[in-house]
Amino acid sequence: MAIKVQLDRLLVERRMSLTELAYRVGVTVANLSILKTGKARAVRFTTLSALCRELDCQPGDLLTYEPGPPEPDLDDEET
Repeated sequence: MAIKVQLDRLLVERRMSLTELAYRVGVTVANLSILKTGKARAVRFTTLSALCRELDCQPGDLLTYEPGPPEPDLDDEET
């Protein structure tokens, strides 16, 4: 995945648990874990905004781009 989520680093720096962040943001720990592990395919702007509010950061602190091979587009159904 070319977009990397830096949630682990920010949580350590803020001395905050994933459970506490999930409570503050209003999402489940399971959904936050999916985001943290890089398995999320999308994130809502409202969730991103709440994460930035609670972590006192900018979106660029949370998400970084790393060039790599293109991923297959799962929305395209070619036969």
